Amino acid sequence: MSLKLSSRQVDGLQSGNGGQPGAAERPKARSSAGLRKLKRLGWNLLPPLTFVAIIAIWAAAVRVFDIPAYVMPGPGLVFSRLVEEYPQLWSNSIVTVTEIVWGFGLTIVTAIPVGLVIALSPLAKQVVYPPLMFLQLVPKIAVAPLFLVWLGFGIESKVLLTVLMTFFPLLLASVSGFQILDNRLLYLTQSMGASSWQTFRYLRLPSALPVIFSGIKTSATIAATAAIVAEFVGANKGLGYVLLRGTSTMDIGLTFAVIAVLTFIGIAINYIVEFAEWAMTPWQRDKN
Repeated sequence: MSLKLSSRQVDGLQSGNGGQPGAAERPKARSSAGLRKLKRLGWNLLPPLTFVAIIAIWAAAVRVFDIPAYVMPGPGLVFSRLVEEYPQLWSNSIVTVTEIVWGFGLTIVTAIPVGLVIALSPLAKQVVYPPLMFLQLVPKIAVAPLFLVWLGFGIESKVLLTVLMTFFPLLLASVSGFQILDNRLLYLTQSMGASSWQTFRYLRLPSALPVIFSGIKTSATIAATAAIVAEFVGANKGLGYVLLRGTSTMDIGLTFAVIAVLTFIGIAINYIVEFAEWAMTPWQRDKN
């Protein structure tokens, strides 16, 4: 009876370990895995470390160039004003965040379905898209005072301006996302007997989601700006109102404190959108 051995078994017999990896190879594998984990940890820490570096440069610049506090306060002074003005900043933050959530939420539930209709219907593209394009070309800041006349100083005027400023970027992303699918894939699913709903659920929507989320990220950044601008135009509460009051009284410390709070809100919104994309597009996780 002939005995045939694989090359790995021969090498193992020659090394005297029965074909198993050598004892010297196992520590190398463990050190390689540990090095990969360390690199991944360092890569994930880059964003917060960059933020810390920016604050350090800011503090060093204020100290080295002896910049007066009424021109640019240091991070320590801004933090102290955050603590000092916490009740006022918290209550007004709730107002601004509410405006952002309502406006941005209405944008999501309207822009994406309208984008789907425009992408799939040539008639809708000819009838619905031109008025929306015309509405986008109208300067929003110029018509913002009209919203105060029509809707008053309440939350309604701020929400409406937020919707108008965030609607079109998400609409364009939705139209592009729903049209990105290759027609050959549609022919393939039809030949396999897939229904229109199955084609949309398992093919068109997954292919459109990455593009739609890029539009959501763009609109999310605009939403915070839109709410602040709306409060600039006319409001008696909100972070925009506090910011305008701080600049009018030359309270630069309060102004920077409001800017810091707005930055935190923007970062939180961005992470929420990033998590939603991560949860809804699991096939994209390996690419990120």
